[in-house]
Amino acid sequence: MSSYKIKHVTRYTYQSPVIDCINQIMLYPVHDAQLEVRRHELFISHSPGIEVFKDYFGNRVGVFSVIRPHTELLVVSEADVITKPVQLPGNSVSAAGEWEKMSRLREQFQFFDFLEKESFEGVTEVEALVKNLLDYNKTPFENAQALASYIFNHFEYKKGITDVETKTDEVWKLKAGVCQDFAHMLLVMIRRADIPARYVSGYICPKNEKMRGTGATHAWVEAYIPDYGWIGLDPTNNCIVNDGHVRLAVGRNFTDCTPVKGTYKGAGEHTLEVSVHIENGNKVNLENPGFSPVLHNPAPNTIPLNSYQRHLENKQQEQQQQ
Repeated sequence: MSSYKIKHVTRYTYQSPVIDCINQIMLYPVHDAQLEVRRHELFISHSPGIEVFKDYFGNRVGVFSVIRPHTELLVVSEADVITKPVQLPGNSVSAAGEWEKMSRLREQFQFFDFLEKESFEGVTEVEALVKNLLDYNKTPFENAQALASYIFNHFEYKKGITDVETKTDEVWKLKAGVCQDFAHMLLVMIRRADIPARYVSGYICPKNEKMRGTGATHAWVEAYIPDYGWIGLDPTNNCIVNDGHVRLAVGRNFTDCTPVKGTYKGAGEHTLEVSVHIENGNKVNLENPGFSPVLHNPAPNTIPLNSYQRHLENKQQEQQQQ
C-alpha cells in the first residue's frame, strides 16, 4: 500500500462584491476497498455550514452558501489517503462467454446511463473506427484497453485548446486536448462497443515525472466487466488505473462529477485558480498499517433543498482539469 497527502485549492476572485453565492462540491475521496481515508478536512472561507448528501450515482456531494457580500471564495480540501493495488480481471471465462454476458447488461436498468450512445458530427467515423479496432476473439477488457491505447497514441495532449464546454465533435476534429477530453472520447468509443463506461473525476498521484494530469484534478474512465465489476482505464497516460489514482466522483460525463461549481449574484467577471499538490508518503505495511480509518463528515440520509435544485438549473461550470 502507498500513502498520499493531497491538497486541492480552489479560489474564486470577483471583480466586485457578490452575494447569495450557492455552491456544490464533490471533493470527498471515495472510501472503498482500494482506498482508505485517514483524514479529510474542508476549509471554506466565511465558514459556511455544509449539507452533505449522496447523489443518484452514489457520490458524496456537499452544498453550502455564502449570503453576505464577499470578493473572494476559497475552498481547500486536504486529505491523507492510503491506496491499495487493484486485482485485475481473470481469464476463467472465454472471450465468447464474456461477450455473451456483456450482451445481457443492455437489459439491466443500472447500466442504461452508461451504455447510452452520444450522437455528434463525426460519429459515423468513430463507429467505423471502433468496428475496425474491435476483436471479439479478445475479452471486453482487452478491447477496452485497446481503445484507450488508441486515444493515447493518436490524440495529442495539449493544454489550452479546449475547455469544460468543448463538445465531443470538436475534440474528435482536433485530435487533441487534456484528460477530460481524452476521457470523454474514450467513453464514446467504449459505449459504441456496447461496453458500459462511466466518467471518473479524481487525482493522479505523481509516481514519476512522465505522468500527465498532475497539478489539477484528473479524469479517466471505468469500464464494467461481467463477473468483475468496474475497472479504470486512463487514456491520458495509457495505463490501467491502480494505486496511483484517487477517485472523487463517477457519472455519465464531466457535468455529473464537477469538483466545484455554483452560482452567485453580482458582477459577471471573476477569476478562477485551481491547484492540486500531492505528496508521496512512505510505503505502508500491509500487515500492520498502524491506523484506524477516519471518515470526515459521513454523509447523512438527506437530499438537497428544492431551492438549491432551482439554482443548479442555471449553474455555471468553472472547474479546470488537466
